[in-house]
Amino acid sequence: KYQTHSLLVWVFNYGIEYAHSIRLDGDIILGGLFPVHSRGDRGTPCGELKKEKGIHRLEAMMFAIDLINKDPELLPNITLGARILDTCSRDTYALEQSLTFVQALIERDGSDVRCANGDPPIFTKPDKIVGVIGAAASSVSIMVANILRLFKIPQISYASTAPELSDNTRYDFFSRVVPPDSYQAQAMMDIVTAMEWNYVSTLASEGNYGESGVEAFIQISRETGGVCIAQSLKIPREPRPGEFDKIIRRLLETSNARAIIMFANEDDIRRVLDAAKRNNQTGHFLWVGSDSWGSKISPVIGQERVAEGAITILPKRASVDAFDRYFRSRSLSNNRRNVWFAEFWEENFNCKLGMHGKRPGSLKKCTGLEKVGRDSSYEQEGKVQFVMDAVYAMAHALHRMHRELCYGYAGLCPRMANNIDGKELLSHIRAVSFNGSAGTPVVFNENGDAPGRYDIFQYQITNKSIAEYRVIGSWTNKLHLKVEAMQWRTGDPSLPASICSIPCRAGERKKVVKGVPCCWHCERCEGYHFQASEFTCELCPYEMRPDINRTGCVPIPIIKLEWHSPWAIIPVFISMLGIIATSFVIVTFVRYNDTPIVRASGREMSYVLLTGIFLCYAITFLMIATPDVGVCSFRRIFLGLGMCFSYAALLTKTNRIHRIFEQGKKSVTAPRFISPASQLVITFSLISVQLLGVFVWFAVDPPHTVVDYGEQRTQDPLAARGVLKCDISDLSLICSLGYSILLMVTCTVYAIKTRGVPETFNEAKPIGFTMYTTCIIWLAFIPIFFGTSQSAERMYIQTTTLTISLSLSASVSLGMLYMPKVYIILFHPEQNVPKRKRSFKAIVTAATMSGKLSQKGDRPNGEVKTELCESMETNIQEHVARGTRKNVTVN
Repeated sequence: KYQTHSLLVWVFNYGIEYAHSIRLDGDIILGGLFPVHSRGDRGTPCGELKKEKGIHRLEAMMFAIDLINKDPELLPNITLGARILDTCSRDTYALEQSLTFVQALIERDGSDVRCANGDPPIFTKPDKIVGVIGAAASSVSIMVANILRLFKIPQISYASTAPELSDNTRYDFFSRVVPPDSYQAQAMMDIVTAMEWNYVSTLASEGNYGESGVEAFIQISRETGGVCIAQSLKIPREPRPGEFDKIIRRLLETSNARAIIMFANEDDIRRVLDAAKRNNQTGHFLWVGSDSWGSKISPVIGQERVAEGAITILPKRASVDAFDRYFRSRSLSNNRRNVWFAEFWEENFNCKLGMHGKRPGSLKKCTGLEKVGRDSSYEQEGKVQFVMDAVYAMAHALHRMHRELCYGYAGLCPRMANNIDGKELLSHIRAVSFNGSAGTPVVFNENGDAPGRYDIFQYQITNKSIAEYRVIGSWTNKLHLKVEAMQWRTGDPSLPASICSIPCRAGERKKVVKGVPCCWHCERCEGYHFQASEFTCELCPYEMRPDINRTGCVPIPIIKLEWHSPWAIIPVFISMLGIIATSFVIVTFVRYNDTPIVRASGREMSYVLLTGIFLCYAITFLMIATPDVGVCSFRRIFLGLGMCFSYAALLTKTNRIHRIFEQGKKSVTAPRFISPASQLVITFSLISVQLLGVFVWFAVDPPHTVVDYGEQRTQDPLAARGVLKCDISDLSLICSLGYSILLMVTCTVYAIKTRGVPETFNEAKPIGFTMYTTCIIWLAFIPIFFGTSQSAERMYIQTTTLTISLSLSASVSLGMLYMPKVYIILFHPEQNVPKRKRSFKAIVTAATMSGKLSQKGDRPNGEVKTELCESMETNIQEHVARGTRKNVTVN
């Protein structure tokens, strides 16, 4: 306060130059601050005249005062006056000018000052300012507000939007009829979001307006997320040569951030666009301008192409038709109160007024008969409405105050004439509510801010090369954007991009770059993983796989061995041939049941053996059939039962032959249990062991189906399949077949033991060849079956291998043991006759002698058959088959 007082004393001691101000007399004087001139070059406070932002606005204030003074309902019998100053768009200069407003509130101390004649000085009574309209720039308003609040002078701005001014503790006497930049920043953020931009740069003019606007935008981006700031650049208050080219080059360092959020003054906007044009970046940047750009023509003149597509924001306004009529009627003769109007006249009509005109280089002289809007272009400046609203807000507050303090009093009562309390006036300002000059309501919140209402513009160039601002939406606490009305330089109707990283495709997760959440690398969800969220991949459940887009999981298809598959056709074909052949043999044997060959083959054991062969062929159909509980149950029963039937019968046969000839070497007494009934009992005893094991298996682990998802779980999930099968593990399979294989091996051992028995006497040799071949088949089966356990085709290979192995085993037995007999029965019936019966003793003796002869090599080429052996063949087979019957003499 002491420094401020000293400064004011200095002002009054040395005087103030009033040449550049407007003074209107009245009962109540309002102050006005307008940027009539732009900022001057180094060392010069003021620059060129601002026709729209300066002259239009101050004329709007004087026009509003004229209307109020003529209004019998508003401040009746009270005249408003004004003291209007030029801020020259510079905060420090504006501060000097605004000291004029507080002169009347400073006590004058003239004790140390005397006139030349010794008389005390006579001071000119300064105007007492009760309220100030302005300023335009936020930096100017902040500077002036710090002075005005000391003297309790209310201030209403028509254009300052810095969020900082909403701080009611620091700027308690400041109000504004425009919304703060916090609303504007939110509206711009909503625009960026609607355009699907997530990577932008900010550009601000140094000062409160630019810096606080960008700060509000960045703060909102942090709170809401989804938008990242690539760079945040500042334009110096006094830029050096080449500064704007440097700014463009820096913006190009993050070329993906094409959208530039601008909180800059009009002059800086124009120079930024010019620098972009010089650097051949026309069409690259996507400008998003604040209300300082709005719908102004001056920033884009001469650089329409580089500004094309720019999206700008402006507080919702409407043109005031009455002001247009007023301003068009202004001339040099009827507007002498505006000390800058002559300068405006020269600038507007590009002419010179006399020898002392401001434009000495102009050859054309002004006639004074020029007309605004006829001889020059005219468009109402965007803030005219708000200037008038600010004046009317002050007038309505004074009217409320007058009605309260001077009720029923015509004109100013002493309570208001002597001193208007600024604090009391402020309370009335904050309480006003009326429809403004454009019909929109004017109200203030507790911080003195107006509500947020914006129009959204886009700078477009039509097909006729006409550049203009077009309204594409609005914002009133929520964005309403007409995307279809937008137009871009490329002509492409799709929205241009301003993103750090392209969106990841379906099935890809984002790997965010550290510190820059809007930049990421896309990583494919591999294997059986799916995209669970934007940033994570998760593993699908075991029975599922990722869908084609990897955005979810779908059940893995379930397959089984189909009848039409090549893996099934071949085994089925072999099985059908085998079943036909087996049926043919059985029918033949039944048809010729009492013939010597059939009787000598051991009819009972032959039928058991043929039943086993038939089951070996039939199991193929169960192995290929669709698994269910019934099929799985039959698989368990019949999988090893066919082999068990076959090899139990063969084992019983070979064992009997072995016992007979071993017994014959010792005595002529027949061995025990060689009768057909005994042989059947032995065979079915062996078979019962298999059945007992199966029933135990049923009890321990009831049959059921399972879907094996691991068998065909390939690296490519699309090729993965679940295999529907019976719950029979490889170990269970081996156990089921193990007993039959044990019988087969034992039978092979007996076949080896009986290999010395003459081949013409019995079936030992064919049984031996059968067992040797069968062992080879199953030795080949084991590595194929277990060697393919990790193959994706495991189900097909193992099923086909098992069924073919069973069919081949059955085919070997059928071919070697029964086809020769069927051949003789059908094609050589003359050999199917009974031979001379001999006693068991003679049979055994002859067999023994034949064996000795064979060992001595007396049979030429190993093929000679003696008459004795030939005649004994049928007898021995028949006796072996029938056992020792009563009509056979043992001795």
